[in-house]
Amino acid sequence: MAVPKRRSSSTRGKKRRTHWKLKIRSLSLCPNCSEKKLPHRVCSSCGYYKRHDVIKIDDI
Repeated sequence: MAVPKRRSSSTRGKKRRTHWKLKIRSLSLCPNCSEKKLPHRVCSSCGYYKRHDVIKIDDI
C-alpha cells in the first residue's frame, strides 16, 4: 500500500480544499407571475411551466 512519507501540513490540506465551495443558485423570473424560480422548474407560486398550467395551486 502507498503510505505518505511525511505528514502533510494543515496549510497544504486547506489549499486542496479551496475549491469545495457552494455555488450560487441562478434564479429566473416566471413569465406568468414574475416571481423568482429555479430555471427549468415549475413555478411554485402559480404552477406554470413554459406558459402551460401544470399544477393547480389554490390561492390561500
